Amino acid sequence: MNLMLNGIDAMKDVCTARELTIRSQRVKDGQVMISVSDTGIGLPLQQPEQIFSAFFTTKAHGTGMGLPISRSIIESHGGRLWATSNSERGASFHFSLPSEAESRRTAAQDDVHPLSA
Repeated sequence: MNLMLNGIDAMKDVCTARELTIRSQRVKDGQVMISVSDTGIGLPLQQPEQIFSAFFTTKAHGTGMGLPISRSIIESHGGRLWATSNSERGASFHFSLPSEAESRRTAAQDDVHPLSA
């Protein structure tokens, strides 16, 4: 939800067409990837990875906690969150998570305890 709200907010002051796109796809290793793309102002040119740092914000009234919390939640479920600049304008935020089948397989492996002789 945070990624969608950020995308909408990024397009607030754009005078051209506004478009928020959400895509899902299966990727390698049994992962599912979700992408949220907007046609807003885009990522900061200097140090774009800084947007995931706590208290860093580009918004006048932002707290700088939404993206760090989102990344923490996704990582705690075995996933990854990252951002890329769109070729024309705007930004895309992508996150990957293990699929249900992959999660079950990993959980089953974690429950296996070898017997010692």
